[in-house]
Amino acid sequence: MPRRPKGLKQLDGRRAGQSWFSIGFGLTLGAMLAYLLVQATLHIQSALILVLLSLFVAVSLEPIVGWLSGLGMRRGFAVAIVLLAFAGVFGGFLALVIPPVAGETTTFIHSIPGWLQQLHDHHSTLGKLEDRFHLIEKGKQQVSSGGTAPSVLNGVLGASQVVLSTITDFIVVLTLTLYFLVGMPAVKRFSYRFVPGSHRPRVEELTEEILARIGRFMLGNLATSAIAGLATFGWLQLTDVPYSAALGIFVALMDLVPMVGSTIGGVVVSLIALAVSLPVAIATAIFYVAFRLAEDYLIMPKAMKYAVDVHPIVTVVAVLMGGALLGIIGALVAIPVAVAIGLVLDEVIFPRIENA
Repeated sequence: MPRRPKGLKQLDGRRAGQSWFSIGFGLTLGAMLAYLLVQATLHIQSALILVLLSLFVAVSLEPIVGWLSGLGMRRGFAVAIVLLAFAGVFGGFLALVIPPVAGETTTFIHSIPGWLQQLHDHHSTLGKLEDRFHLIEKGKQQVSSGGTAPSVLNGVLGASQVVLSTITDFIVVLTLTLYFLVGMPAVKRFSYRFVPGSHRPRVEELTEEILARIGRFMLGNLATSAIAGLATFGWLQLTDVPYSAALGIFVALMDLVPMVGSTIGGVVVSLIALAVSLPVAIATAIFYVAFRLAEDYLIMPKAMKYAVDVHPIVTVVAVLMGGALLGIIGALVAIPVAVAIGLVLDEVIFPRIENA
């Protein structure tokens, strides 16, 4: 039987001394481990999203912490000042929103007896509706059959769970952001140790540039959001629309979400302006259309002139993909991720292709 020449690989793809059983066992074990890894990732998806959001907030706040540290302040104190300011803005938003909501809820509860009295008045609008649709009788039937009470109870419990979950997630994000900001230099040093020594200086330089540009991008985004909030506050004060401060902060927060945030904020404020009058609501809608144009073509280019330019097509695709994967959080981090990918392509991939 002729010998196989040295250096010639076996045609069946097996190494010398390796059986089909060991190959099949290895493939099966690898597939099972991959399946278990996917399942574990799906189970901790919510926790991973919180970690990603915390890391994103930390990277966004890192330029401010670095600037304070450059003034001679210890990093721990700089982080504490930044996070206290961040928590103060959130607390101020709650302080502005909770009183109006509580007041409207109290007014609604106090109005219920009057509405019930009008239901029995055959000359009132509610009384005429009662005569035609028999609302009270249908309500009694729902309560006696056990349909309304459990639904209301489930709704109250569901709302309570949402509020509790939101507060818990905020505390978790704030805590993780604190740890990421304090330990950012140590985290970067540890991560660089996985890179071969010959490539480490280039990777460190590229990573620092990515983090710096993402930080500048987010600071520019914060600046445009602050302008949107102040413009909303001024317009609502001018037109006597209620809750101008709370709505200004709401629009500023919504403006952080690329592409759609400012539009959603403008729609909400225009609907609330209907409480004043229809002309005021129409004028408010026109104001937001004009402001959106000014933001896209005047404010945003000025605020982003020190950050990486991202093509509008890349922005739209990134926001759509990020929103589809992770919702609002995905849309929020989509453009910074696109900035990082674009920098890697410009600095590493494209030069390597051109020199090949």
